[in-house]
This record gives sequence, structure tokens and C-alpha cells, in this order.
Amino acid sequence: MRTDMIKSSVYGAFGGAVALAVVGFGWGGWVTAGSAELTAKTRSENAVVAVLAPICATQFQKAPDAAAQQAALVAKGSWEQKKLVEAAGWACASLFALLVTSPGPYQKVSVRILERLAH
Repeated sequence: MRTDMIKSSVYGAFGGAVALAVVGFGWGGWVTAGSAELTAKTRSENAVVAVLAPICATQFQKAPDAAAQQAALVAKGSWEQKKLVEAAGWACASLFALLVTSPGPYQKVSVRILERLAH
């Protein structure tokens, strides 16, 4: 049995597997499960913010003292902004309460919606 031929075949197979992995993950668009989950989470948060922010902004602008409320909203931190939105009684206030008290990524979403309202 020729061990030198088997050895070079094994080395070639190993080198080919490494090259395939480098090309696949580097340029082929392959991703790990963790990376795919992070991308999905980010996209879902962006979608929620994109849908809810205009609704909340519309309700915000319908308030009789919207300009004063916006000045107050910009001046406050994120926790105070949440309290201001809840106290104002806009349609999204109950949704904010649900989002902020829910565990997980929804807390980030509600803060991002508040940031959009503040600007």
C-alpha cells in the first residue's frame, strides 16, 4: 500500500475543505446560525419601528400642544419619554406599556420609536 499517495489525498481533501469554507463564508453568502438570527432580529425590529413610528407620530401631532410636548420629549431621557407618551394618552401609549414591560428585543424597539418621535 502506498502511504504517500493516501497522505497526499488526505491533505488535498483537507485543503479543499478549508478552501471551500473560506470561499463559501467569505464570498458565497454562507452565514452561521447566530449571524442569521441576529440579522433576522434586527430586520424585525426595524419593521416594527417602521410601522409603529408613523402611527405614533400622527397621534403625537394631533395633540393640541404638540410643539410644547415635542420640546418636552426632546429634553427628557428615554424613561421619562416613555412616561410622557403614556401620560399623554395617545393610541400607542398602551402599546408602549406592553413593549417596554415585555422582555427581550421589544424594549429596544420602543426606545427607537421614542427616538423617532423626539426628532
